[in-house]
Amino acid sequence: MIPINNRYAYRMAAWMMAAVILITPVVSLAQTRIVAPRNNFRPEQDVQLGRQAAAEVTRQMPLLSQNSDVDHYVERVGRRLVAAIPPEYQHPEFQYSFDVVNARDINAFALPGGPMFVNRGMIEAARNEGEMAGVMAHELSHVILRHGTAQATKAQSPGVQLGAIGGAILGAVIGGNVGGVIAQGTQLGLGAYLLKYSREYETQADVLGAQIMARAGYDPRDLANMFRTIERQSGGSGGPEWLSSHPNPGNRYGRINEEAARLRVQPSAQDDSAFYRVQTELRRMSQAPTMEQIARSQQRYPQQNGRQYPQNSRVSTRVESPSSSFRTYNGGNLFRIAVPDNWREFTDQNSITFAPEGAYGDYQGQSVFTHGAIAGVANVQARNLRMASDQYINGLLQSNQYLQSQSNYRQGTIDGRPALAMTLAGRSTVTGQMETVVVYTTMLRNGGLFYLVTVAPRDQYSYYDRAFQQIVRSINLNG
Repeated sequence: MIPINNRYAYRMAAWMMAAVILITPVVSLAQTRIVAPRNNFRPEQDVQLGRQAAAEVTRQMPLLSQNSDVDHYVERVGRRLVAAIPPEYQHPEFQYSFDVVNARDINAFALPGGPMFVNRGMIEAARNEGEMAGVMAHELSHVILRHGTAQATKAQSPGVQLGAIGGAILGAVIGGNVGGVIAQGTQLGLGAYLLKYSREYETQADVLGAQIMARAGYDPRDLANMFRTIERQSGGSGGPEWLSSHPNPGNRYGRINEEAARLRVQPSAQDDSAFYRVQTELRRMSQAPTMEQIARSQQRYPQQNGRQYPQNSRVSTRVESPSSSFRTYNGGNLFRIAVPDNWREFTDQNSITFAPEGAYGDYQGQSVFTHGAIAGVANVQARNLRMASDQYINGLLQSNQYLQSQSNYRQGTIDGRPALAMTLAGRSTVTGQMETVVVYTTMLRNGGLFYLVTVAPRDQYSYYDRAFQQIVRSINLNG
């Protein structure tokens, strides 16, 4: 028998120990242990890949100013999450950064080695700071578990080098929207593989993301709630891009809440007022473009890495007239087209620009062209020519807001197929002159939209129109 005095002391000691356990701001020992997958690459190589890809994202996507209140706010949330990474998962060599993309889509993505980009649409869709932080914690988990290069390790063959992996990542991210256009050619399969995480990796990112949230003082259940928020925001239209590239591993909502029950949330004085102020500021801004519209703007005014414009080339007021001699360009398995033989071509992942000397080059840090044509294939939702053409032209107008429609559609044919044409016009921000743009469209058998966009200053268009008409007549479609 324990003496009364000793029994009282024993009870007091037990009560005090229980109280200490309850109030200690650490994550429970019952949390799930995550083992990072096998990886043949060094962490320094993750950093190299991420730095290269982030430089292209910064160049080609519209980011909110790094001095804006929105960007500062997202950066603060990101740093709070990084500080909560468990010691066993930390990579001192990683270089974390957090930027906001002025895009409407509910999306976010993180690159190997640390750079993270959060779409404005994701911030506007979240119901509180915890839901936004949940998406960021999930993306951060993919980075610290090195899932990108781990998937490259799975897909790796002797012919796949680090540069090819970087190209595949870039193609997946830059080529339109995340999940949209993948880099073409021999690395197509690799690009698709890197882009879409496996369900095993998704579960790991869900669980570790919940743990990071708890350590940072966020309720991990907000991560589970964010998935439902995203599904509601999608309106049943197939889901936003973030969910298509981050597939549901099965009972995701329940698994995150199960992990949350094992965790103790670090005490914090969380106040959503800053989040709501940021949301209000964003909603006062003009509507953000979609990622598809951003991709189309790259087609209209290509970047140097996209079409390999010669370095130091400059647009000129003197541009040579189209040659009367034509040469045939073979656009792979999709089309052939004849163009004046004094025009050069600049290929991109999903289109090609033809332009004469002096009509392409650098303007205020952007690669542009003022005379010539673009031919390519757009992925569209509609299977009706009129609706598909509307989608493409609306994106063109959104990304080139100086242009306005000058006519209704004109009907015609391209290679014997029904085709539409529409004239746009506006004062060019490059030349200061009125510019005429004519868009020709027709459907391919695979559901893609073939387009040809002709461009020239209005006072010179008559000199170019004969060449443009010959180009249209020369088109031979295989798809």
